[in-house]
Parts: sequence; C-alpha cells; structure tokens
Amino acid sequence: MSLFTEILTKRLRLRKLRHSDWEAISFLRSDPDVNKFVKRAPAETQEKDLAFIAKICQAIETNSSLYWVIIEQGHNQMIGSICLWNFSEDRKKAEVGYDLHPNSQGKGIMNEALKAIINFGFNSINLKSIEAYTQKNNTASINLLECHGFKLVVGKQDADNLKNAIYALRQP
Repeated sequence: MSLFTEILTKRLRLRKLRHSDWEAISFLRSDPDVNKFVKRAPAETQEKDLAFIAKICQAIETNSSLYWVIIEQGHNQMIGSICLWNFSEDRKKAEVGYDLHPNSQGKGIMNEALKAIINFGFNSINLKSIEAYTQKNNTASINLLECHGFKLVVGKQDADNLKNAIYALRQP
C-alpha cells in the first residue's frame, strides 16, 4: 500500500504526479534558473519526460519515494515539486528535495510546501530525521531550510557533489 497522500495547505494542493504534467516536468528539469544549483540531466524529449514520470510513479507505488506536484488551489498547472526520497534502510530518515518555477519564487510557496512535508514526514510516516542536500552558495535554499530549523551537518559531505552542503532536521 502506498504511503502517498494528497496534502492541502492554506494556498496549495500537493498532489500526485500525472502523465499530463510532462511539459511542466520538462521545463523544471531544463530551465537554467531552476537548475542553477542542481546537478541533473536536462529533459531532452517528451519520451524522456514521460519515462521520468513513470519512474517516479513506480517509486511512489513501492514507497521508495514520495513525490508531490505543487499547484495553487483552484488551479491545475504544476508550478513545482517536493519529495521525500533516499529513505534509510530503517525508514527513519529521508532526504527532501524541491524545485519551483521562477515565476512562483519569492511568494512563500516553497515555505508553505516544505512546512507541510516536514509535518507529514514526522507525524504521518514517523521519520526521525529529514536531510537536505543543497549547493553551498544557494542562499535561498539555505535560508528556507534554516527558517524551518534545519542545521548544517558539519563534516558530512555529499560524495556525488562536493559543492553541496548537507542540512538536517531532527524530529522535535
């Protein structure tokens, strides 16, 4: 049984990814502003976007990842995503990841989405710790994480990207 659940906040609806989201996925995975601090391959074709969506949907069904599409309530256009993934073997720790369309940045949207996902992680699936890997010069992401109580994990490095800093939030 999938742990995925749709989440409503004051302004947002965090819903399941759909095949019809492929154009938004393509934009978010290819836009230079969105990916300035992210090390990932750009979306090159509709076929690759749909394969990514299929991979995410399969991960949700097997509970190896939880991935939410961010939309504003009353709209249906994907403006970003937020996920819990890279779960520890004992399922007590997960990594959070997120991205947001540049037109939606600076409006508190990711702040609201992250708050909801932290609450879900600690209170619905009983995580003890949530980590975030963000580039050391991504001040917007660092400020967002610190605003929610994440602390820099001194001495821990991301072997896949040495430009990343690792932040963690422990269950209160």
